[in-house]
Amino acid sequence: MQTIQMKIYTSALFLILSILPPTKIFAQQEAHFAHNMFNNIYYNPGFAGSVGGICATGLARQQWVGLDDTDGTNVAPNTYTVSIHSPMNFLHGGVGLNVYSDKLGYQSEIGVKIMYAYRVDLGMGNLGVGAQLDFMNATIDFEALDAGSENPGQDPLLTGGKQTDMVLDFGFGLQYHIPEKFYVGLSSTRILESASSKLYYKYKRHYFLTGGYEWQLPNNPSFVIEPSLLVKSDAVKTDYDLAVLLKYNNKVWGGVSYSSFGVMDPIAVLLGVQIKDIRIGYAYTIPTSAIGSGGSHEVMVGYCFKIDFEKGRRSYRNTRFL
Repeated sequence: MQTIQMKIYTSALFLILSILPPTKIFAQQEAHFAHNMFNNIYYNPGFAGSVGGICATGLARQQWVGLDDTDGTNVAPNTYTVSIHSPMNFLHGGVGLNVYSDKLGYQSEIGVKIMYAYRVDLGMGNLGVGAQLDFMNATIDFEALDAGSENPGQDPLLTGGKQTDMVLDFGFGLQYHIPEKFYVGLSSTRILESASSKLYYKYKRHYFLTGGYEWQLPNNPSFVIEPSLLVKSDAVKTDYDLAVLLKYNNKVWGGVSYSSFGVMDPIAVLLGVQIKDIRIGYAYTIPTSAIGSGGSHEVMVGYCFKIDFEKGRRSYRNTRFL
């Protein structure tokens, strides 16, 4: 009985998220990361070229470890992303590239984001106005979504086998950054709300507000407290991630985050170290629900090749926020 219930639960979950008619899809579709403060370029093309070098960041997230289907298939969400961006003086801004893979049960998506941001000095900081072109290749295995039925062939949606479709979309973002002080960004992705008739699927427009601040302890400047906020919405549901990191000499850090997006497992612990120009981070989401009793794990690796610019723009002096 427990096996049948698990089969029904997992299959129903993926059916709801994947193949309901477009007007009924309300789930946020952009991937979730605990290290979002190090990966702002994923949500906002306005961050392209905002640091003083060619910066690359890789993230691997395995959510709800231990969530398997009855046949042993791993149906837990798995997300991988690699991004790289750099200032380009002759383009008066910066360029960026993000490649990601996002898998949820029997649905998966591979995407490429190509970004450009025009940058201009403004006040004490620098403003980036960015746009991106998205290529998204989605796949759904309909026959695997049998919801525990003895006669899945009676539902025409569950007899199509594995279907794949490619769609095109756009994104736009603004970012303002004062080095070693704070940053704030506002962006929107999947603006066209592209649809796939093959997958019975429609993308939802998403909105993001990001912000971060560096507060150096007055009596001990070796320690810096860095709170950050990510608010995300699809105009139906709004969630937020609030995190606080404590850094020592910008070499090691630890912190906690709370995410309303992960309502079943909202608390994550973050640890990290920076060795020269390489930063390595790990986040563990504490399991508080019955799903994925092994918790969720996330690993981050980042590297920056520093570049010297003739004009020494103020916005290109800090590589803390990627």
